[in-house]
Amino acid sequence: QVQLRESGGALVQAGGSLRLSCAASGIAFSINAMNWYRQAPGKQRELVASITGGGSTWYADSVKGRFTISRDNGKNAVYLQMNSLKPEDTAVYYCHAQGTSAWGQGTQVTVSS
Repeated sequence: QVQLRESGGALVQAGGSLRLSCAASGIAFSINAMNWYRQAPGKQRELVASITGGGSTWYADSVKGRFTISRDNGKNAVYLQMNSLKPEDTAVYYCHAQGTSAWGQGTQVTVSS
């Protein structure tokens, strides 16, 4: 059973930084691509960043240059470093294991202007 647990969300002022963490279990983590999604109120869930087992990354245009996804295969963890945060980054952030239907409970990020 795949389990994902996000943490690190908070209320932060515009221009600030946050680091989100996701702990995964129940998957062959080191070879599994991992994703970060977000969902703002009234909007569809969107893919923000992705990282393959080999460390290749992809970013949505809206976060490119500000967010960095990384992983620690020894800890079965994936991270999202978010810098230069904007009010439009406000959302619940979820991690997701590629190829599974498992989602964590999400972590709330609120950016005040």
